[in-house]
Amino acid sequence: MNVETRPMAGRGWLKALSTPAPGLFLALTVAAAATFVAQAVGAPVMPFALLIGIALNGASGDEQLRAGLAFASRPLLQVGIALLGLKISVMQVASLGSDTLLLVASGTAVSIASGLALARLFGLPSTLGLLAGGATGICGASAALAISSTLPASPNKDRETAFVIVTVTTLSTVAMLAYPVIAHFLGLDDRQTGIFLGATIHDVAQVVGAGYAVSEEAGDTATIVKLFRVALLLPTVLGIALTMRSRASTEGRLPWLLPPFAVAFAVLVVVNSSGFVPTALRDVSIALSNWCLATAVAAIGIRTSISGTLRMGWAALAVPIGATILLMTLVISFELIMRN
Repeated sequence: MNVETRPMAGRGWLKALSTPAPGLFLALTVAAAATFVAQAVGAPVMPFALLIGIALNGASGDEQLRAGLAFASRPLLQVGIALLGLKISVMQVASLGSDTLLLVASGTAVSIASGLALARLFGLPSTLGLLAGGATGICGASAALAISSTLPASPNKDRETAFVIVTVTTLSTVAMLAYPVIAHFLGLDDRQTGIFLGATIHDVAQVVGAGYAVSEEAGDTATIVKLFRVALLLPTVLGIALTMRSRASTEGRLPWLLPPFAVAFAVLVVVNSSGFVPTALRDVSIALSNWCLATAVAAIGIRTSISGTLRMGWAALAVPIGATILLMTLVISFELIMRN
């Protein structure tokens, strides 16, 4: 009996490991192609991973691919988000000063609240408002992915997430070009410009591009401010997770009180702040995070129907645009008041 069951057990493990392999391989291939294109044109990887993935939506119906695509779009995504904690240290955040920290935290709260309010105004799902507001107020596509991973499963979740990623990335690119001009027109100095850019532009890459295009001081300040916004991902995700948990039916299995990836994110921030993480290990971990996120976005794209995404309409587009304008207005007002 024992001789017969061991091969069966071995085949069981092999099957368990091989089940997600085809879909995961497809998502990784899309991520690699997107990385190649992005590096060639000097643009962020996420939009290319999403668009190439959407172009392959027809493959999502293949039973052999579903397990791997599901694995890439959730567990692998959460690993990538957790590893973002190695980008942030407590010392970086503390160097900004209480006024700037309060401004950035307020901006995040205003973005999320305005996203929810605009979604309600236009009769759209609150999940879309939450995704758009969080992506605008925190760190663009990465925030949209993190928030999406805490929301309950629904037929529209991937479509809404894909829509927000494309829209917010586009707005972030526009902001990278336009906001330095606005800062110059308003007469902001380099530090003020850095705070403005770091507190308003959605994605990290565009913040860095805009900041260092102005000056080294503006770039350094913008990057640190942006990293604090990334750090706000943790309390935001925890707040959403607790809200979702309180709404969950007591008849079913409640979600985790604290999402494991959010706990891992916090632990890695503390570890990075200790100064004991070797630079090489940190760089490899951040590169792995980028690959995990790109692969997750590719999987979400493959699972997203372009026709369904296009049906979101102009009202849906107004939500991230409105949240972006409100955030910019808040930060500019603060800068002008503090200057005077």
